[in-house]
Amino acid sequence: MLQGKIISSRLNNMENATVRIITEPVSIAQLQEIANERFGDMVKAVVDVEKKIMAAGAEMHADEEQVLLDMGSKQPDLWGINLYPALYGQNDFLEFDSMINLRPNQGNRSRSVEDEGIRVRIEAIVKDLIR
Repeated sequence: MLQGKIISSRLNNMENATVRIITEPVSIAQLQEIANERFGDMVKAVVDVEKKIMAAGAEMHADEEQVLLDMGSKQPDLWGINLYPALYGQNDFLEFDSMINLRPNQGNRSRSVEDEGIRVRIEAIVKDLIR
């Protein structure tokens, strides 16, 4: 069962959609629980690179992004990723792929995160939040 390190937030327009706001380290087992609720092998997540928190567990990155925006995050600080719990500790554990990453006005013209500095920040935040 998920415990104290995760704040849950239900999305108003989706009865069964629960987004978890991860503010403190969670275990890989807890991440796998989130994966089991939706996709089985993957967790979609959005990282706030300024607040160093992560939203996870929704079907779409846009839903997680909206929860973080509602909590005061700024859109330029939010980046979508996918996490594969079974691949923890391997290069393929973290995938930079989300429609919310398409931001020509920020110089990001693909679903990936093109800025190496932002990628490094995201990797560090994920490493700090998932152990």
